[in-house]
Amino acid sequence: MRISYCTWGMMTVGIEQAIPAVAKIGYDAIELAVTPRWPTALDTLDADKREQIVKLLGEHELTLSAVAGHTSMCEEGPDANAANMQRLRDTIDLTAELTSENPAQQDEPAITASLIGGREEEWETKKELIAERVAGLGDYAASRGVILAVEPHSGTAFDQPDKAVWLMEQVNHPAVRLNFDISHFDIWDIGIDDCVPQLVPWSVHTHVKDQRGRYPNHEFLTPGSGPFDFVHYLRAMDAAGYTGFVGMEVSVMVQRKPGYDPFVDAALGYYALVHAFNESGVPYGRSS
Repeated sequence: MRISYCTWGMMTVGIEQAIPAVAKIGYDAIELAVTPRWPTALDTLDADKREQIVKLLGEHELTLSAVAGHTSMCEEGPDANAANMQRLRDTIDLTAELTSENPAQQDEPAITASLIGGREEEWETKKELIAERVAGLGDYAASRGVILAVEPHSGTAFDQPDKAVWLMEQVNHPAVRLNFDISHFDIWDIGIDDCVPQLVPWSVHTHVKDQRGRYPNHEFLTPGSGPFDFVHYLRAMDAAGYTGFVGMEVSVMVQRKPGYDPFVDAALGYYALVHAFNESGVPYGRSS
């Protein structure tokens, strides 16, 4: 396992600053957030901007661990759904382009991560539709050499481990996997030893935050500033066979606080995870 940083935590930082800063802190990889309102929003990435990103990744020897294109797959209106599916296909295309051109990518997979969206109470009525849409996106991802990693997320239709396993088994597609963010289970009091063995076999990428409280009265925090046991987490992930990136993510909850400094929190999360690796005895580095 190695550590990646998600630019979700740098809503106000241009990519020309973000990539050098992330590399200087010590991260091995970066996950690019391309959602609206972020500096690398998908619609702003013309050919020159994409070339700049590839050049910066190569110069700073950063793997692109994933592209985060969070877009709802639950829209009922045909026009809205068509637009969202096209956005996700465009994000998959971007992922294929950037990873294939990144000289620092080596043999790491091309991954597009996305939430599924919807509301908690919609799962039973929409799960078959969700499976159909995810499978279709999986076909497209496979055609571009990309893996689609869907993320179980609190407050959405896709929010529990049993739903994640059901979807993976229902879709049964080699290009569809999970982006496993354990924070969204920890706030439901679903323990490390309960969800890690269940979800790691389906997981190709991860997010970690810190957190306190229970959903919906919870607070997301930056790793190193809360009570989550990252040593236990890393040992459990290793025992379950996970060898991908541990993706450090800073929640919008944190970014909204007065005085938020994205570079300080990026460093805090990195060193908290490095410390956890050192304490856990879990090997850090590329899998052989």
